Amino acid sequence: MNDIAPALVELLEAARMVRERAYCPYSHFAVGAAVRTASGMIFPGCNIENAAYPVTICAERTALYGAYAAGERDIIGLAVIADTPGPVSPCGSCRQVIFELAPRAIVVLANLHGMLRVTFAHELLPDGFDPASLPQVNR
Repeated sequence: MNDIAPALVELLEAARMVRERAYCPYSHFAVGAAVRTASGMIFPGCNIENAAYPVTICAERTALYGAYAAGERDIIGLAVIADTPGPVSPCGSCRQVIFELAPRAIVVLANLHGMLRVTFAHELLPDGFDPASLPQVNR
């Protein structure tokens, strides 16, 4: 982990810590995420499951929505960590949300064993759906 910027190491550590708060009694797959905004604020997020599976929310979306709810829209970094064989991979829904809400963010995907991958939203979701994809109505 020493080969990435200290700010990303701090972000990854925040994700690692919040992972411990995940509520995942069904999948037992705890995920932590954290976003950093241009103002320097860090917003943590963990996955929260529900017996009605469709209303479960992933860690990445929890962190991003928290930042947006606080009025922070300029997301510059996102870290995600889980106990996976390699760096954790965001689900398709999270990739879409990252693509729209954090299009310029550096994204660090990691596992608990020190493996990581640094990437960007457009690499996670090439040709993603964005506001330009919508009809020109009311714009």
